[in-house]
Amino acid sequence: MALRAALRNKCGFSGVVTQLFSCSSSSHGRVYAPPIVIAQRRNSSTSPKIKVDLDQSTGVAVMHMQNPPVNSLSLDFLTEFCINLEKLEMDKSCRGLIITSSVPKVFSAGLDIMEMYGTTPERCGEFWKAVQEMWLKLYSSNMVTIAAINGFSPAGGCLISLTCDYRIMADNPRYSIGLNETQLGIVAPFWFKDTMVNTVGHRTTEMSLELGLLYNPSEALKIGLVDHLVPEEQVLTTATQTMTKWLAIPDHARQITKSMMRKPTADKLTSNREADIQNFVSFITKDSIQKSLRVYLEMLRKRKG
Repeated sequence: MALRAALRNKCGFSGVVTQLFSCSSSSHGRVYAPPIVIAQRRNSSTSPKIKVDLDQSTGVAVMHMQNPPVNSLSLDFLTEFCINLEKLEMDKSCRGLIITSSVPKVFSAGLDIMEMYGTTPERCGEFWKAVQEMWLKLYSSNMVTIAAINGFSPAGGCLISLTCDYRIMADNPRYSIGLNETQLGIVAPFWFKDTMVNTVGHRTTEMSLELGLLYNPSEALKIGLVDHLVPEEQVLTTATQTMTKWLAIPDHARQITKSMMRKPTADKLTSNREADIQNFVSFITKDSIQKSLRVYLEMLRKRKG
């Protein structure tokens, strides 16, 4: 992707969590933070990137994202995410899902740049299809879904959060959340946009996407990007308590209502999936974009050195 803006910004992401937080800054809803895509070496480890704890007595599952350093959305991660989500969806004892992070100070920092650089068009297409699949499964889930946002959550992390029914965020001013694609000279896909419009409204989304804004927790609460702020150590406990209120509603009534509200948005992507994949692959495989990615990766290597 065209990363010239990121290269001009000294706050570029280095792949190291401490740098990620030290370079973020906020000013009235505008956080000029690290890029939305991150570089992480492909890991051949068989260690699970997702850990799920299901409480049979309550019917509530907690999905812990554990793909250090920053829960990058790689193809392997997305595949594992979808498999676990599908298993829970098929388990009749599971009625609610809380999504959180096991990585300190970060919920998810975005797409894995290594899935987009130096790979074949086929691999890029497979990757983007997995991003679509994750969104479709989560957005259309029959379960109550709550995002327990316990860290930094730009772009892909924000999308996961927006896709849930309810969002609880750690009240830490160092954290931020939003869809900041334009800061890198790229455009959020229409289904990212639609999800945000459905959450915070057209005008707020228009301003946010055009300026590539990230919001600190209090700003995110003010515009409705998140629903509740609590101290960091209380995020998961509060999510569990909130889930109880949601599950007090009869499942069939809640599920039908959710489908009524969300189906048109989900159907829009479903009917345009192939075109959306082709558009992504066509863009990301351009020589100019691959060159920008290479320059960006070289910058990261120098900083790590």
